[in-house]
Amino acid sequence: MKTSHQIIFNNSNKMKTIPSESIALMVTSPPYPMIEMWDQMFADQNPKIGKALEKKQGGMAFELMHKVLDSVWDEVYRVLIKGGIACINIGDATRTINENFSLYQNHTRIMGYLLTLGFNALPAILWRKQTNAPNKFMGSGMLPPGAYVTLEHEYILIVRKGKKREFKTSKDKKIRRESAFFWEERNVWFSDIWMDLKGASQNLFDAKIRNRSAAFRFDVPYRLINMFSVKGDTVLDPFFGIGTTMYAAMAAGRNSVGVELDQNFKDAILSRMNTIVDYSNECIRSRLKNHINFVQERHKSKGGFKYLNKHYEFPVITRQETELLINRLEGIKETNNNNFQVIYSDEPQQEFCGDGKRFLSTKPGISGPEKTNSNILKK
Repeated sequence: MKTSHQIIFNNSNKMKTIPSESIALMVTSPPYPMIEMWDQMFADQNPKIGKALEKKQGGMAFELMHKVLDSVWDEVYRVLIKGGIACINIGDATRTINENFSLYQNHTRIMGYLLTLGFNALPAILWRKQTNAPNKFMGSGMLPPGAYVTLEHEYILIVRKGKKREFKTSKDKKIRRESAFFWEERNVWFSDIWMDLKGASQNLFDAKIRNRSAAFRFDVPYRLINMFSVKGDTVLDPFFGIGTTMYAAMAAGRNSVGVELDQNFKDAILSRMNTIVDYSNECIRSRLKNHINFVQERHKSKGGFKYLNKHYEFPVITRQETELLINRLEGIKETNNNNFQVIYSDEPQQEFCGDGKRFLSTKPGISGPEKTNSNILKK
């Protein structure tokens, strides 16, 4: 299996070069209107924004910033296939203008515009990003009513173009089955509140680069890509930044296209090309290890399983997981300027393969002494 990945830098026509109805999934985290670090970027797109801020016209600046984003959402609707899904990670903003503290609801403004384009709204996700900083509270401390509730979450807006996507051919159905996720992953991923992605984690980029670009962590696009696309689909990020969505697409076995106006990110993006293979394979290995641990714990408490995965021969909860295969990355190469190809193995990772038939029982604990990690399924 192979996937292709394209980066479009400094394209004045933005996404005009992307064919209509060629994208299965859009995942992005755009610049947040009314967050000060993005003021100049928006003002460069429309000088009226800078003038509105100078005149302390917060409401006007907010609306003009969103009109810049609206032009991108127009293109997203055009390039998505019928049944394609768009996921937008966005946070609201708080700002004091002319001595007036106010909340600017970015998620509401974006969703309203997406609906006017014809998108169907799907349940959104609240991604809770907790902080224990002693100065996180806003306002006048302990004196009512001048303190303000802190913003400790962001939104992942999820919309679909038209009706639910259909998979009609035998080939498409097979790819969809191989793209399945684990039952226990489903129970976490498809909750409308994500609280498990907080705190420090391994990332492809150092903190300084991530802060400058306001990039979201790798886990967010990787999870969304596995949730809302299948292998071989093309994923778009119109606010490419440092390339997190592209790397997540590589790890998930999807193609990708990214658009980025700021060429200053190019070196940061390309510098991580040599690490993405090992990083992705470690993420994949972690998913498989987590499943093995789940099998062990569930067998102790619930008893045997009904189904085996045919590739790994480990137990799974549902029939839909029996053809799941997470492809290992073998290598990456640049095919031409800012275009890359990733090569994958079509074989299951041998360290996770074994005879899981002894777990197909009806009573807990009958399989003898428990072992740890992947070794519990070894023949």
